[in-house]
Amino acid sequence: MRLILASRSPRRRELLTQAGYRFEVIPPSDEAEEDSLRPGESPAELAARLARQKAADVVQRLLADGGTLPHRPSTEKPTSPRQTFAQRAVVLGCDTVVECQGQLLGKPTDREHARQILETLSGQEHWVYSGLCLWPLPDGQPRVQVAGSRLRMDPLRPDQLEEYLQSGQWEGKAGAFGYQDRLGWVHLLEGSESNVVGLPLELLAQMLAELL
Repeated sequence: MRLILASRSPRRRELLTQAGYRFEVIPPSDEAEEDSLRPGESPAELAARLARQKAADVVQRLLADGGTLPHRPSTEKPTSPRQTFAQRAVVLGCDTVVECQGQLLGKPTDREHARQILETLSGQEHWVYSGLCLWPLPDGQPRVQVAGSRLRMDPLRPDQLEEYLQSGQWEGKAGAFGYQDRLGWVHLLEGSESNVVGLPLELLAQMLAELL
């Protein structure tokens, strides 16, 4: 089964590589990554919806291209320039959101926004939710599940906050921090560590096993 990651996230690529998966990357379009919360929608439901949107965007573009995929990189000489879905494939969509005291905290738009997010999280417990969507090709039905992890951030001293903002490590990260940065002031209380980084590997392995 060929695994196709529908994501631009370098952290998701790193997690899949470290876990030993062979995969290809086809990023979703910008429209598929719209992350506004709909009325009555919970953060977990938002993560699930966006994961499905990303997978659907890539699936639709692949099928519109005649049901073909570029050849997987290989040491073997390809037999033809493209390969059909006669060989099974699955598109993986994922999205991660952070929720603190009912407030949805997305990716910071700039340094000042990152400061506001971190000040909101400072001294608080919060949840990180990742939606996973697996969409089998050519004609399978999408499966969507959500993983949740509970964390606590220590009260941040002004020097800690400024040091982290200066590092730029907050860029492109939901909640304006990266658990993989090994920060001494963020503690995992419950759930998957890889989920906090951006891809719950335990849930992914379970969902893939159910497809086989």
